[in-house]
Amino acid sequence: MDLSILKKMFNFRKKNWYVPKGQEPTALDLKILAHQNRGDLCPPRRLVLNQEQIEGIRRSAVINTGVLDAVAEKICAGMSTAEIDKIVYDYTIAHGAIPADLGYEGYPKSVCTSIDDVVCHGIPSEDEILEEGDIVNVDVSTIKDGYFSDASRMFIIGKTTPQKERLVRVTKECLEIGAAAAKPWGHIGDVGKAIAQHAHKNGYSVVREFCGHGVGLVFHDEPEVDHYDTHADGMLLVPGMVFTIEPMINMGKRHVFIDSDDNWTVCTEDGLPSAQWEHTFLVTEDGLEILTQ
Repeated sequence: MDLSILKKMFNFRKKNWYVPKGQEPTALDLKILAHQNRGDLCPPRRLVLNQEQIEGIRRSAVINTGVLDAVAEKICAGMSTAEIDKIVYDYTIAHGAIPADLGYEGYPKSVCTSIDDVVCHGIPSEDEILEEGDIVNVDVSTIKDGYFSDASRMFIIGKTTPQKERLVRVTKECLEIGAAAAKPWGHIGDVGKAIAQHAHKNGYSVVREFCGHGVGLVFHDEPEVDHYDTHADGMLLVPGMVFTIEPMINMGKRHVFIDSDDNWTVCTEDGLPSAQWEHTFLVTEDGLEILTQ
C-alpha cells in the first residue's frame, strides 16, 4: 500500500504510540500504529530504545555479568552473605559503576541474597552463613553511566538434595522457555503462559506477587512481565524494548509473605524452598538477545 494512504489511516497521536508533531512517521511507526489500530496494547515511545541507549545498557550489563562471575568464583559453605555483598560492592565500584540496589527505596545493601525458603530480597548479613546443601539466589543490579542492568543466578552450596537440585534446574528452564516464547511483534503475556505451563507440569507453583520489568533507562519500568498465565495478551513486543524475565518458582504452594522484621525479605508461607533465575533481554527482529547472565 502507498505510504501516503497508510498515513491517512491513522491518527498519529492516539493511545500509547504516536508520532511527535512535525516528525515524519517511519516504517516502524507505521507498523506499530497498525497493531495499535487493531487493538493491541503498544509500548510508549520511551520503551523502544535507540542504538546509543542500547549500547549504554550493554556496557552496564557487562559489569553486571562480571559481578556474578566474581561471586561464582568465591561463593562457598562457611561464607557469610555479607561477604557476598562486599564482593558485589567492590567489583562494581572498581569497574566505575554503582550497585543499583544500594539505597534503593531504603534497601541497605548492594545485593539481594535469598537462601532456600527466601523467595527474594534477602538482606545480606554477617550472621547469615552459607551451609552445605543450601540453594541461594544472588540478585545483582548495576548502574553504569546512568544505564541499568539486572540479573540473578542460583548457586548450590556443595552437595544438596535431589529435590532442591531439580527445583533449581527447572526454574532455569522456566526462564529459558519464557524467553523463547517472547517473539518480536508477539505479546508479553506469552512469557508467563509458557513459564506457568512448564512449572506446573513439573509440580511447582509460580509466585505472582513479583514480576519482571522494563529496565535500562531506569531501574523499573513497563512492561510488567508476569510469570503466570494472566489470560491476557499484554503489551506488544517491539524491537528495541529491554526487560527482565525472572521467574520465582516454589517447590510448594505459591503463597508468600514479607518478613515484618525488615519489610524486605520475602519467604514462602509453607517454608519450602524457592528458586529464581533472571536475565535482562533485548527484543530484536529475530527474538530476544540476552544482555546479562
